[in-house]
Amino acid sequence: MACAAPPSPLPAATLSARRRTTTAVPAYHYPPLSRLSRRSWLPSGNAPRVRLRAEASKADPVEESLPAAPVSPASSSEPLPRPQTCTWNWKGYNIRYQYAGTSGPALVLVHGFGANSDHWRKNIPVLAMENRVYAIDLIGYGYSDKPNPRDFEESFYTFETWGEQLNTFCAEVIKSDAFFICNSIGGLVGLQAAVMEPQMCKGIVLLDISLRMLHISKQPWYGKPFIRSFQNLLRNTVVGKLFFSSVATPESVKNILSQCYHDTSAVTDELVQCILQPGLDPGAVDVFLEFICYSGGPLPEDLLPMVKCPVLVAWGEKDPWEPVELGRAYGSFDAVEDFVVLPNVGHCPQDEAPQLVNPLVESFVKLHS
Repeated sequence: MACAAPPSPLPAATLSARRRTTTAVPAYHYPPLSRLSRRSWLPSGNAPRVRLRAEASKADPVEESLPAAPVSPASSSEPLPRPQTCTWNWKGYNIRYQYAGTSGPALVLVHGFGANSDHWRKNIPVLAMENRVYAIDLIGYGYSDKPNPRDFEESFYTFETWGEQLNTFCAEVIKSDAFFICNSIGGLVGLQAAVMEPQMCKGIVLLDISLRMLHISKQPWYGKPFIRSFQNLLRNTVVGKLFFSSVATPESVKNILSQCYHDTSAVTDELVQCILQPGLDPGAVDVFLEFICYSGGPLPEDLLPMVKCPVLVAWGEKDPWEPVELGRAYGSFDAVEDFVVLPNVGHCPQDEAPQLVNPLVESFVKLHS
């Protein structure tokens, strides 16, 4: 493994103690950590194997909500750990990851579609104060290798591939089990890994997990032929590369991020470059097109009934891509201990509202360590 320190330290944010409130409790009156346990309303036995559709918004499970006001800074004056950047060889491919922290439980931060481990730059140093924190670039993304999907007889960029990568990373690099902290599509990766090798995962935090509304089982019957034709057009003609080149620009990336972030002031030039730069690497366009044409594989509602570790689901109240009204249905699964609404936050809470996400993760990890 080759390791090198990043050219500059990540932003040194400090966060408060682990606290949260239920909708029935006045803001800032938090229960002690020991009371953050499995909710009594969760059903016993097997959770329903449901397909989440529009009618799921009619469900009204009990949920928890965080206050919108910022959390007061932590009193510790100890400097935040400085993340290191490393390369791990997996199946002959170079995988980039970042890590910080020397003691405590292991956390693996898993990014979403089109992102990379830099999307956790506001979380790694803070969480590393009491944990060993790793943020990985999934193969095909970030600064990890991007093998051409056409070089494989079977589909390569699947949740099974990424799940295997995550579990092998825990075995070879971390050398222990870990908590998986996941955003968007990364949530499917974390769930898949936990199903494949349950002993590797101590718990999962899902931040706005992808609903996968273009999955083949969720496409309306009359739309399936058109969706398939459009996917083939993107994948097998010059149209796909033209489409990618139109979105792989600073202006387009900033516009896309401004759609999914409720607080657009968080869409900085630094963030745009974090997302865009590795997307300009050779091979990125083929991975991009391969995944947007990936309509198979598992759904969250397929995997959650098979997960044996505790799960916390947190959702940005203002997520325009994965509406919280549909996400609430995941609170009914037996493995899900809490469903937490993050007020005035969009699709990427870890970056838009780290002052809410970091304490939430710390509480969950402490509870299950």
